[in-house]
Amino acid sequence: MTIKTKIASALTFLFAIVLLIGGLSAYYLNQLSNDSQAILTDNYISLEYAGNMQRQLSNLGDPDALLSFEENLKKQQKNVTEVGEKEVTATLAREFNRLRIGARDSATVYRIRQSLFQIDELNRRGIIRKNEVARKTAKDALRWLAVVSTASILILFSFIINFPGYVANPLRELTRGIRQIAKRNFEERLHFKSSDEFGELARSFNSMAQKLDEYEHSNLASVLFEKRRIDTLIHTMNEGIIGLDENRYILFANPVACRLLGMDETQLVGRYAPDLAATNDLMRTLIQDVMDDKEPDTDVGSLLKIFDNGKENYFNRRTHLVAITRTGEEQPQRAGYVVVLENITSYKELDLAKTNFIATVSHELKTPLSSVKLLEDNRVGSLNDEQQALLNNIRADADRLLNLTGELLNMAQVESGQIQLKLQPVIPADIVRYAVNALGVPTEQKNLRIVLTMPVDLPVVTADPDKASWVLINFLSNAVRHSPEESTIDVEVAKTPDTNYVEFRVRDHGAGIRPEHQGRVFDRYFKATGQNGAAGGTGLGLAISSEFIRSMQGEIGLDTRVTDGAAFYFRLPVS
Repeated sequence: MTIKTKIASALTFLFAIVLLIGGLSAYYLNQLSNDSQAILTDNYISLEYAGNMQRQLSNLGDPDALLSFEENLKKQQKNVTEVGEKEVTATLAREFNRLRIGARDSATVYRIRQSLFQIDELNRRGIIRKNEVARKTAKDALRWLAVVSTASILILFSFIINFPGYVANPLRELTRGIRQIAKRNFEERLHFKSSDEFGELARSFNSMAQKLDEYEHSNLASVLFEKRRIDTLIHTMNEGIIGLDENRYILFANPVACRLLGMDETQLVGRYAPDLAATNDLMRTLIQDVMDDKEPDTDVGSLLKIFDNGKENYFNRRTHLVAITRTGEEQPQRAGYVVVLENITSYKELDLAKTNFIATVSHELKTPLSSVKLLEDNRVGSLNDEQQALLNNIRADADRLLNLTGELLNMAQVESGQIQLKLQPVIPADIVRYAVNALGVPTEQKNLRIVLTMPVDLPVVTADPDKASWVLINFLSNAVRHSPEESTIDVEVAKTPDTNYVEFRVRDHGAGIRPEHQGRVFDRYFKATGQNGAAGGTGLGLAISSEFIRSMQGEIGLDTRVTDGAAFYFRLPVS
């Protein structure tokens, strides 16, 4: 018998017990209801009719009394239920007719009263008899329900004691066996015997354990274990790796290679690489070195530009020949190829940033040097208006050169990890006032208006006042550079909702920052282009600002929710 059949039988038995108890209860409750209804309908109502007629008999002088008496008599005639009650009711009706036609002597009234007394007595006896029947029915119900309930409880108790063990014990032993198998104890066996699914499960488990034991002690196990280890290493490497056999069929491809090729592993493994190359440009490029019989040069790679993770990446491709020496042979034979794609994007980006930086520095240094040489021109005598203009240009170029060298010195501190801070309590208004005054001339030249929003009850912050002012000046100078003429720059200073920081926020209404550049604006040497394609600066200001603020235990960021212009902010901790 299967477990399903056993459980179904047990549930059917429980259902039968519930049905039996419910049926008995319903049967006896129905009997009691019928007995009670019989007493109420057959006897009690007759007693009520008889009582009403007794009362009306005492008021014969009232014309309504005879009508009420006649009405109750008719109801009584329809409710004759006891033996002899019909004859007594007929006598009552006959005597009432005599009374109604005028025979109101005492003998007639007496006979009517006797008839009513007999009806009353018959129904009272009927009530007593039927009450005894109902009481007997109740006793029978209690007796049968007690017998059936006791038997059911005993059977269910035995079922509760035995059935959980019948299900749980094999599962417990199976769990123990699985744990032993997980510990590589393949000699473990299940010993319970049964003709149902548990028995079949035990036999299957023992067969599996035996096969695993045989496999564990074979050489194939160690070979497959080493293969799994190599596969795991290949799949966890950051480089894209593709393996081909000597016939150029793909043996494996790790997740990085699958992502670069835009195909699933199931679409690659087992396929002929030249067939895939017909529809996949990257695959065609990768197998160029394996399409001829020449041994690929692993010392010389090729640079590939591949679009990955939302941007262009640079990869160095190297193809390795796999050669093995078979048993009985002296010379190694070609067994396949391994193509490796090494991501060198970060190196290319650093190299490009270095090139741009050098170009920027060269350009910034060229102009002031040219201006200085103009002073040596013999045509310039004493300082006249022209000389004064040249001198002003020299001064502006010198200022720009000083700013550039200042950024270089700050970046040197950042890269060396030797940022020198003078932390002290600082009033936020002092930082804002110094920064706004420092940008007075550039804002006037472009007719810009700085709108300052700053409560008077701001708490004191802990910061280096010089470096905090430098960061705010950098934010404002960027805003001035990217703002159109006669526009506004919003400067807001406020406590954060958790009141642990004071936030300094600068927003311009210029072209804004492109979405693809927003995540890199604080990278070193990165110069974000605006929506109009314009870019400026050295790409160091925001990177230095980020390091300064973080070194003061603050926070810095770009509000990406702002699309009309750009909004930068930094937060300093409250003292």
